[in-house]
Amino acid sequence: MQKKKAFRYGMDSVLLADFANIHPKDITCDFGTGNGILPLLLIGRGKGHFFHAFEIIDDSAELAQRNVKLNHLEDRIKIINDDVSEAFKYLDSCSIDSIICNPPYSQAASAIISPNANKATARNQKTDTLDIMFKSAFNLLKGKGKFFLVYPAPQMLFVMKKLQKYHLEPKRFRLVYPSLHKPANLVLIESVKDAKQTLHPMPPLIVYEGNGLLTSELKSVYHIKD
Repeated sequence: MQKKKAFRYGMDSVLLADFANIHPKDITCDFGTGNGILPLLLIGRGKGHFFHAFEIIDDSAELAQRNVKLNHLEDRIKIINDDVSEAFKYLDSCSIDSIICNPPYSQAASAIISPNANKATARNQKTDTLDIMFKSAFNLLKGKGKFFLVYPAPQMLFVMKKLQKYHLEPKRFRLVYPSLHKPANLVLIESVKDAKQTLHPMPPLIVYEGNGLLTSELKSVYHIKD
């Protein structure tokens, strides 16, 4: 379930769930779960054993909890209505196998702020939003634990440098293109805690064919049969 007047998940969450190489036995965190979409998608794909899903917006956390109950996944997903900066009230250091995150894209003072408070929080960063997320991720992850995120492609260098600052070394990335003749608009990144600097680019992911229909790969991501 989603609310019409609140922030609604899009294709980026679906692509991230497909991209994330999360082991079926992993204890995983979701930073900014919204309505709980990423844990639900990951469990549906056989990824992850248990999820600690953080959401700072009260209404969104309540909706996420309802979605967990509707899917009978109370034993697999715990919704935590708090900021990730407070993660250590709930979890021990170096206790998490993997973390997934679809963060706010708009950097501080770089975009018009929505008059809807919930949408503004979901879409717009504060000056230290990524620093808080990445620092918390480093402290929560076990050695060589993985951190997965999706981000606007034009800001790929910025976000990779920010990950490196917190010793989350980008190891694998994939650019997403709306179509073959348009520039990439998203990048999917897998970082590893305290890993060596070796970056592995993946083949590009094309969303639409020239005729405006979804490519075969996108259909497979959405489990749409030809």
